[in-house]
Amino acid sequence: MANTYTQIHIQVVFAVQNRQSLIQQKFKDELFKYITGIIQNHEHKVLQINGMKDHIHILIGMRPSQSLSDLMKQVKQDSSKWINNKKFIMGRFSWQAGYGAFSYSKSQLPDVIRYIQNQEKHHQKMTFQEEYLALLKTHMVDFDERFVFKPIE
Repeated sequence: MANTYTQIHIQVVFAVQNRQSLIQQKFKDELFKYITGIIQNHEHKVLQINGMKDHIHILIGMRPSQSLSDLMKQVKQDSSKWINNKKFIMGRFSWQAGYGAFSYSKSQLPDVIRYIQNQEKHHQKMTFQEEYLALLKTHMVDFDERFVFKPIE
């Protein structure tokens, strides 16, 4: 789009279906590279990606040519299919419906990048549920706690 100038930085957080610990160390880096490729193929930029066995954080420099919801649909759909085709886990892998998305100014990026890089250390003190609720509250996102997480089946 000619004469369109943007600076959009979004952290996206999403979980494995039923918050199961299925993202294994043996394929974690390969998964992150695959997701990075999906995002780059849509002409966005991955500034940082990391996560735990049950969820992922991605900091993205977004272009205005695509909606975030369309991008997340593609990322989750393609990465689930990739994990299943590679047979990295027993049974069927899928991501839980929905995601959290939080915007940041350029000056906040170094802190957000560090936060995402240090997920393992961070989660020694806080569960994913506690972290996610804290992000929602910090960013003043209205939510109903009963519907934030799909119940574990």
